[in-house]
Amino acid sequence: MGIVAGLDSSPDFTRIVVCDTDTGAVLRQGYAPHPVEGRPSDVDPQAWLLSLGEAAGGGLLEGVQAIGVSAQQNALVPLDAQGNTVRPALTGGDKRAQVAAADLVDALGGREAWAQAVGSVPQAAQPVTKLRWLAKSEPENAQRTAVLLQAHDWLVWQLLGRPVRRTTDRGGASGTGYWSAATGGYRPDLVELALGHQAMLPEVIGPSDAAGTTPEGLLISAGTGETMAAAFGLGIGLGDAVVSLGASGSVMAVHPEALADQSGMITSLADATGMHLPVVTTLNAVRTLRGTAELLGLPDLESLSELAMKSTPGSHGLVLLPYLEGERTPNLPHTAGTLAGLRRESMRPEHLARAAFEGMLCGLADALDVLRARGVDVRRIFLLGPAAELPAVQAAAPSLFGAQVVVVQPADYAAIGAARQAAWALGVSQGTLDPRTPPAWQGAAAQVLEPGEELAVGQAVRQQFTSVREQAHPGAFHS
Repeated sequence: MGIVAGLDSSPDFTRIVVCDTDTGAVLRQGYAPHPVEGRPSDVDPQAWLLSLGEAAGGGLLEGVQAIGVSAQQNALVPLDAQGNTVRPALTGGDKRAQVAAADLVDALGGREAWAQAVGSVPQAAQPVTKLRWLAKSEPENAQRTAVLLQAHDWLVWQLLGRPVRRTTDRGGASGTGYWSAATGGYRPDLVELALGHQAMLPEVIGPSDAAGTTPEGLLISAGTGETMAAAFGLGIGLGDAVVSLGASGSVMAVHPEALADQSGMITSLADATGMHLPVVTTLNAVRTLRGTAELLGLPDLESLSELAMKSTPGSHGLVLLPYLEGERTPNLPHTAGTLAGLRRESMRPEHLARAAFEGMLCGLADALDVLRARGVDVRRIFLLGPAAELPAVQAAAPSLFGAQVVVVQPADYAAIGAARQAAWALGVSQGTLDPRTPPAWQGAAAQVLEPGEELAVGQAVRQQFTSVREQAHPGAFHS
């Protein structure tokens, strides 16, 4: 019986959970916000260390044998040859880098060339794009940049006392835009294309490998990005997909191989276990519901859900294509939303409310189909985000997705995933666990919803949505 800790450094705070090594039961936890107001694009990484220290206060880590680190993805920490930060870390979906993303796409010869090279097309958030922005906007800082780390790499390196060896994992590396999940190797030529010169990159270690031990003898595992840590904390495996309902939506699934997608709709990430995590994002999820609630003069999403439940599947023929901010899946960046099927009998608030839920979920079902069309097996879908608790979402999701839907109780899954990784590395180092098989922890507490007899009704609603989409945007998924 041992205890391990998982540390999640998100964009806003640090959360630490201390777990039982064998069962994964959370024994104690700590929390501290970063000492930074709002979500700036430039953050001194010392802020992450300060909140880490605060979250770990009061003897929280007493008796802990190993620590795993999960951290926000896409945060680029440029270091000079001495290991000092050249400038604050570039974090988040940095709007400044949008032009740089388009530049890079052209420089390599288009979207397909990038998809083939590293399994993703440069987006503003990615480290490779931030390097191009740095080279163009801060050439002196770019010149001084000798080492490239991401947030979790930097934190692991600090915890270990800044050793000569710097490490990362497949999950974190797969989001950089200069590491290929398909080949398992870096593309230094793409670093040079973006930054203008080569830089030192951290060594990619295996999922159950230890990054090292602290001066006090604490084992530190490989660490990973927040998405991969959350998937690991949830315990998803082959046949599982995760649908995240934020303002925008994302669908990811576990798959045994990397998927290169020439359209750029699939981002080919690696997970924290040695498998792959293809991800498809939609720009419009909960923002569709919020916009509809405002249009109908409703105070919150609970009221919108209650109203939608007064309508019936199919919303009396009303169909909302929820492309309010343009859309990535399908790739329609400059389009707007569409409301179709207006008849005198369908022009009621409850039918519009229902159409908003169905439109959002059909958009996510389209994203799921992008993965299914590539041979990804989806038998069970984990639904995440506060909106997953809404009765209107739970009533419609199983039949529209055509699969069992699991609504998990809110918990710190990224921190739990980091702790599970620490337990794995600890077990392997002690010879009690197989490096290929992670510890079997108890699954997330959840509510399970089956499509049951509603499946045919859900398919009819999907068909209605697809007809309107094809009419408004012919061939959007085939071009």
